[in-house]
Amino acid sequence: MFTGIITELGTISEARKSGDLRAVIACPFDPAGIAIGASIACSGVCLTVIDKGGAPGDAWFAVDISAESVARTVPGRWAEGTRINLEPALKLGDELGGHIVTGHVDGVGEVVSVDPIGDSRRIGFAASADLAPYLAPKGSITVDGVSLTVNEVTDQVDGTCHFYVNIIPHTAEMTTLGKLVAGDRVNLEIDVLARYLKRMQSLRG
Repeated sequence: MFTGIITELGTISEARKSGDLRAVIACPFDPAGIAIGASIACSGVCLTVIDKGGAPGDAWFAVDISAESVARTVPGRWAEGTRINLEPALKLGDELGGHIVTGHVDGVGEVVSVDPIGDSRRIGFAASADLAPYLAPKGSITVDGVSLTVNEVTDQVDGTCHFYVNIIPHTAEMTTLGKLVAGDRVNLEIDVLARYLKRMQSLRG
């Protein structure tokens, strides 16, 4: 489990096909604090650490990424040089600062607008028709691993929707969201509570 509160940015320093896709991610963690077998959310994708090394502040860890994970996430996301948002798994007693995040990506969204609002940014995303029913104003959404509150949802005639979030300067600086421009694609995970409510509603129908 995760909370969607990003702790560091990492960079994919190596990516090679070996059965699954194996990626090495450089990060400013202390390698002593990274356990083999631990889960780390990488831009919203829960991955298992299979190797590690480096020094405090200049560490790296390796993960295997299944074909299913590659297929469900942003195309090209796992290329060398890509910057990714990192969050270690929630530990018992940790503060739940965002919302409950599983690290299982539900789909890919696309940035449709980026507008300055004071010092913040209002970013609009397009979500597919299968995800649209799970999005609601004041609900939660995970975008590239970042827990965000949905401010507005605009339904489209084709069943898709556009949803809008505000990104404060701190979030823009500490995550990859500050670099987003129209046309960029992102990993989306819907709120787990919305998922269960939708299932309960379908059973009553």
